[in-house]
Amino acid sequence: MPDDAEDDVARLAADLRLTVGRLIRRVRAESSLMPVGQTAVLGRLDREGPMTTSDLAAAERVRPQSMARTVTLLQEEGFVQGEAHPTDGRKTLLSIAPAGLEKLRAQREGREHWLAEALETELSATERRTLRKSMHLLDRLADH
Repeated sequence: MPDDAEDDVARLAADLRLTVGRLIRRVRAESSLMPVGQTAVLGRLDREGPMTTSDLAAAERVRPQSMARTVTLLQEEGFVQGEAHPTDGRKTLLSIAPAGLEKLRAQREGREHWLAEALETELSATERRTLRKSMHLLDRLADH
């Protein structure tokens, strides 16, 4: 591959990382109903089902002590519930509680509402079609 092509790919990678990162931060800021870490835990429990605190810490790439604090806060709010692990009585299996699911849905709806409004006001119909056509490319990158 010629140097110019490699530079273009490297530049595209940098630009994409920066732009996607900015968009994610902007979307998160628009629905600051709860801290990002707590929302991430609720989302993971919703998508993947019950997990231990250790499993959550590994999945979210945080220290177990940090995850324990997050889980405690979520339990105090009634958003997460624990039960004895079926095969290891020393562990607690955490799951999202009905109140947590409701809070998570409100978070998601707030983010989607902001993003839909931004898409409608900032992009033309032609630009929205172009973005829709490129979604499969972003999905492929995410799955790589």
